[in-house]
Amino acid sequence: MSRSSLKAVVGDFPELFQKQHILIIEGHYYEEIGAALLHGAINELESIGASYTHVVVPGALEIPQVLVQALERDLIGIDADEPKFTGVIVLGCVIRGETYHFEIVCTEANRAIMDLTIAHVIPLGNGILTVDTYEQAFERASDNCKGKGREAARACLKLIEVAARFDGEID
Repeated sequence: MSRSSLKAVVGDFPELFQKQHILIIEGHYYEEIGAALLHGAINELESIGASYTHVVVPGALEIPQVLVQALERDLIGIDADEPKFTGVIVLGCVIRGETYHFEIVCTEANRAIMDLTIAHVIPLGNGILTVDTYEQAFERASDNCKGKGREAARACLKLIEVAARFDGEID
């Protein structure tokens, strides 16, 4: 997705997005980075009237576990009778260190998230940063139009729009 404004994502369907309730799961290992990502995502959602629930977990590896808990309780997903959440935004940061741990965390967290969201047809905006340095993370997390928290919110909303088109809710 291009780094366009939210208006280009929302298009002619603001009423669609105002009905959405999004689950934001934040891996809070790097507090300052997490806060910046969260601020961007919330600003995007609030600008179009979407509501959200914010859940904090220690790090990226715990994010898929929250998705499983939400699925098990029928709070989200295509199989839920009355889902509470219409999409998910995941936020966090993994910074490369001196060991192989970086690769494990990045690969396993993202694999599990993608497996769950694809299997259960969940609109997902992925804002988990995988970077070499704290400076790179902070630059990408900053709350500007290029901030990855904002971009994750836009991706989630765009997937909700696509689903609504497929369901015949909008043209």
